[in-house]
Amino acid sequence: MFIIKVNATDSTNLHLKRLIADELLNDYTVLVAKEQLLGRGQAGTKWISEGGKNLTFSILKKFDGWPIASQFMISMATSLAIYDALSALNIPDLAIKWPNDILSGNTKIGGILIENTLKGNLIHRSVLGVGLNVNQESFGDLPKVSSLKLLTSTKHDLDFLLETIMQNMKLVFHNLMNKGVEFIEKRYHELLFRKDILSTFELKGQLVQGFIRGVSKSGKLQVAFDDGTTHEYALKEIRIQY
Repeated sequence: MFIIKVNATDSTNLHLKRLIADELLNDYTVLVAKEQLLGRGQAGTKWISEGGKNLTFSILKKFDGWPIASQFMISMATSLAIYDALSALNIPDLAIKWPNDILSGNTKIGGILIENTLKGNLIHRSVLGVGLNVNQESFGDLPKVSSLKLLTSTKHDLDFLLETIMQNMKLVFHNLMNKGVEFIEKRYHELLFRKDILSTFELKGQLVQGFIRGVSKSGKLQVAFDDGTTHEYALKEIRIQY
């Protein structure tokens, strides 16, 4: 594992992708920034983080060739690695919320943004972007957001936390490659926020009720309704209310 530290950058994903274009980097190269000026979330949303208090980093993960049809398995593995690292710190009520959030109870403490480079129909490499609220104590008027310090009343060492996450990242991806997708899928679904619990969703401008049954390998949320049907939804097509 090779770690590149910068004081500030536009986005750790963008910065790491620029480095990849200019030089040959090893698998699991990490770029971590004290401050991220243009942090990004899924579908163009912003990730706001107070400089020097949180973890904002990106990881280069290489593949011999991973099928694009199973691209969400990479997100599942990344989520599990972060979950396992935080579990070791006794962060309470952890869950993984589709598509890319890490929750404690009903509050968001982390997010993931994965960007893939393809060769034909196969994923050649991925940039795994992670934002984790660690020692920040104020989030303005942002709703349902927290940090590890707020949850534990303890200040956390950022370097130690990053090392713990990376150890779990290597282990989870090793399991993905050697134990298969079913092993990762099973663990992910066991930890999926509000799975098999009656929930309210915003769908096409209306509120409806249903049950989350899982997430497909391509990343679509599977929701079952009272009429006995189950439908799959892509990002931004459906939103869970909680």
